[in-house]
Amino acid sequence: MRIIILGIGNTILSDEGVGVHAAEALRAAYALPDNIEVIDGGTAGMELLDPLAGADLLLVLDAVKTKRAPGSVVCLTGKEVPVFFRSKLSPHQVSICDVLASLEFAGDPPKDLVLIGVEPESLELGTELTPTVAAKVPEMVAAAVAQLAARGIHLEPVGRASARQQPSLSA
Repeated sequence: MRIIILGIGNTILSDEGVGVHAAEALRAAYALPDNIEVIDGGTAGMELLDPLAGADLLLVLDAVKTKRAPGSVVCLTGKEVPVFFRSKLSPHQVSICDVLASLEFAGDPPKDLVLIGVEPESLELGTELTPTVAAKVPEMVAAAVAQLAARGIHLEPVGRASARQQPSLSA
């Protein structure tokens, strides 16, 4: 099973970059098997066609406009995801919608699609997430891990995975 975890967003527009931050946090916290690839999609568009083609699962992490309170986390699956991206937060979302449509047209869409997003508080110029949104990154990571677990993929936290590999020092 080929799994892509795609963090997207513009990291110089404060909370707009939360998807990239969440993807990096997931990569740092968990030992990922060879069949899971984490991609920093940034603001990429059609360049993502080849890397995403034929994925069994595409898990997208992003900032999303839900008209909810800043920091609200949303999880959508399947056909809900492309429809959701029709309401633009920023220019990169048009691109991910176009990428998904192009993959569909080419007959190579992801077999399973999940979006985990958070409502931004600020889209102002800045490289730091607002405290409200930064506090939600662990929740986004936990939601991604839960979505993987629901599909039979169980990740080991980095500390546990490396501890298991270390020989015991007790006699």
